[in-house]
Parts: sequence; C-alpha cells; structure tokens
Amino acid sequence: MIVRSLKDVDGTDADVQTENWRSRRIILAKEGVGFSFHETVLYAGTETSMWYANHVELVHCIEGEAELTNDETGEKFTITPGTLYLLNGHEKHTIRPKTDFRVLCVFNPPVTGREVHDENGVYPLLTEEDDSAKESLATAE
Repeated sequence: MIVRSLKDVDGTDADVQTENWRSRRIILAKEGVGFSFHETVLYAGTETSMWYANHVELVHCIEGEAELTNDETGEKFTITPGTLYLLNGHEKHTIRPKTDFRVLCVFNPPVTGREVHDENGVYPLLTEEDDSAKESLATAE
C-alpha cells in the first residue's frame, strides 16, 4: 500500500516546475502499477502546446477554467471543474488557462518523473530500465 501526500512530493525531483506550470508527480513508473498520477497547476494567462505521442493522458479539472484546443481539428472546448478530457488518439493540443487551472492527470504508460516536453511538446518514452541500464554502464566504466 502506498500512502503519499502532496507535501511528500514538494521540493523533490517529482515536483517539476516551468514558467507555465507546476506538476507534482505523485505516483510514477517505479511504483509498478501501470500508470502515473500527477497534480498539475497551469498558470493563468499562459499557453502550452503539447503532444503526447508516446502516452495516453486523462486530465480531470478540479479547479479553474481553461480553453482546450485540439490542434489537429481546430475544435475548442471550455474545461471547468468536473470536466475531463482523454487524449486517447495522441492528439496535439493547446491549453490556455483563463485562471490558475488545477488538474489531476493519469498517464499510460506511466512516466518516470524525468520527462520534459521537447520542442514538439512530446514527452520521450522513458522507463525505469533506462535508469538501470545507465547505472550499469556507469558502473562498468
């Protein structure tokens, strides 16, 4: 059984912050449960374009308001508390928070916590085995 609070994540490597958002990654791939779980706040007045080419993401809004654009179709959606969206087709999308926008996110496959968006808004597909292989290589050298 895992019991963890946001305070347990604050200030650790799993507390990732950029100028547009802060993501506290509460459950990661290392837990071995087949998904990762994050609480993310996207800041009012920012614009973030993303494309999870290697992951499926479910986002459930619990606070704030944002406009979500499906960059592939041009469709726009207003996301408010109680609304969720599922990027089951790996859609390129842009989020524009009107207020600070707090969401709970589930990723499959799970993220390791080391991922950052590349120039296309994509998270690389990393695994815990990637770290093990690097550690073995470093030890062998």
